[in-house]
Amino acid sequence: QVQLVESGGGLVQAGDSLRLSCAASGRAFRTYAVGWFRRAPGKEREFVSRIDSSGAGTYYADSLKGRGTISRDNAKKMVYLQMNNLKPEDTAVYYCAASTRTTIVPGWYDYWGQGTQVTVSS
Repeated sequence: QVQLVESGGGLVQAGDSLRLSCAASGRAFRTYAVGWFRRAPGKEREFVSRIDSSGAGTYYADSLKGRGTISRDNAKKMVYLQMNNLKPEDTAVYYCAASTRTTIVPGWYDYWGQGTQVTVSS
């Protein structure tokens, strides 16, 4: 079992930066890949970024490439998503999720957090 709690969202202006955090509990956390997803109002949930269990492998959606960095600290059971040069279209609820597979497919993620709201004003 893995439990996830996101934090770090907020209201920012276009061009600002935010670092989202995902705090995990559970002894097996270090064996799980972690992904970030987001859901904007009226839109489908979409993949944002993911990191493998060791932290060595990362992958980003085109929407975040060049603006984001995902990282993890297995000793602290934390995963972070640094987002820079935020745009109004980044406005969404952001979720972290854990999977035994290194994947971008949300259906393969077994555990989900409750989400944190990111709002970017123009």
